[in-house]
Amino acid sequence: MSERAEELKKRLFNKRENGWKNTKEKEKIFEYSKEYIKFMNESKTEREIIKSSKKIAESKGFKSIEAYNELKPGDKVYYINRNKSMYLAIIGKEDIANGLNIIGAHGDSPRLDLKPNPLYEDGEFAYFKTHYYGGIKKYQWTTIPLSIHGVIVKTNGEKIELNIGEDDNDPIFTITDLLPHLAQDQMGKKLKDAIDGEDLNLLIGSIPYDEECQEAVKLNILNILNEKYGITEVDLLSSEIELVPAMKCRSMGFDESMVAGYGQDDKVCVYTELTALTDLQDIPNKTAICIISDKEEIGSMGNTGMESRVFDTFISEVLNKLGVNKPNLLEKVFCNSKMLSADVDAGLDPIYASVSEKNNVAHLGRGIGLNKYTGSRGKSGASDANAEFVAEVRKIFEENDIRYQISELGRVDVGGGGTIAYILANKGIDVIDCGVPVLSMHSPYEVTSKFDIYEAYKGYKAFLGN
Repeated sequence: MSERAEELKKRLFNKRENGWKNTKEKEKIFEYSKEYIKFMNESKTEREIIKSSKKIAESKGFKSIEAYNELKPGDKVYYINRNKSMYLAIIGKEDIANGLNIIGAHGDSPRLDLKPNPLYEDGEFAYFKTHYYGGIKKYQWTTIPLSIHGVIVKTNGEKIELNIGEDDNDPIFTITDLLPHLAQDQMGKKLKDAIDGEDLNLLIGSIPYDEECQEAVKLNILNILNEKYGITEVDLLSSEIELVPAMKCRSMGFDESMVAGYGQDDKVCVYTELTALTDLQDIPNKTAICIISDKEEIGSMGNTGMESRVFDTFISEVLNKLGVNKPNLLEKVFCNSKMLSADVDAGLDPIYASVSEKNNVAHLGRGIGLNKYTGSRGKSGASDANAEFVAEVRKIFEENDIRYQISELGRVDVGGGGTIAYILANKGIDVIDCGVPVLSMHSPYEVTSKFDIYEAYKGYKAFLGN
């Protein structure tokens, strides 16, 4: 190849290279990932995410918005919605009518929830009945160690928090499966039908109560729960109990270049957006906002999901305490705002490369991933970011030396997905999906690149401080 052609390729081609090759920040990347892994191991459910996020925010000077009568540039505030979603803001120097810089992630992840009446006995075993939450491959949730997290609320208002199976001294739980020798019929089924949803029953005990009676194993389990937590079976009616993998988030690979752990969709974006906001040193020009939403995996519904009006109420309260609120100002603020919808992207897995289109797929180790649109088939359900806004984001990233890549979620007509992007776009906000590529997404043990995690942190920080 001639020198001229080589020079032209260097100048004209979109270079897509592995970010580890020329990074000078390996030490920073690994140090940041240590704290991320610690956060993940303390925050497996949406309630735990909010608890951990509040702790981080308050350590960096954030206070509840209720603590302020009025706000001024530089003030750092948060609002927690029913312990399952959270909104944070640093008041900027510009007139807030000029818009906000927003990053929004979600703290919920696919899991198993207990049914309202979960406890039963069969064949001298005690079980919990479950109902899966979000898009899972059911077979992946059998024969793995599971832990129990959540709350039980009694009618007197007492709230009992559960976290059983994470400590090495705790028992763990599991969902059984057939041995191969007796599974000929099961293995002849389609993969999606091999495990029935109603068979995802958690095995929790096998010792009968020491007196002769019916359902003696169930009675023994209830007696243990009563002695330890002061509850009866009826108290399970007012509980939110989740089953998640009892496996620690850890560094992965001989080179420790990756992170493996449950719930990185979308907790990796929660942590990177949160630390990006709380690490801002200077007062931003525009008011900087972070959203930690709930229920994204089941459609963002409910009063803690992004479809609710609670985020609007938070921004209205900011306007009130700035002393500027007036009719239609909220709508004007939204129409002038910019947002990164911080949700993960499907990374290229060479073993399953056929579901991706090689020129438009995110690679682990190449930086933060941008999705101009998600949706399915003919972009159905996508907000589809405007070219002008994509150029703005590119400019911010390139000026701050942020490694990024733009991709699609799989080949055309193969599948698809969605995020909270369209919900904020419906308010008039410019939005693009922007997150960390993941392998084995929605499985009990997902994989990310430490390089991409750190680039997401830097990218979010640059966007919020812009």
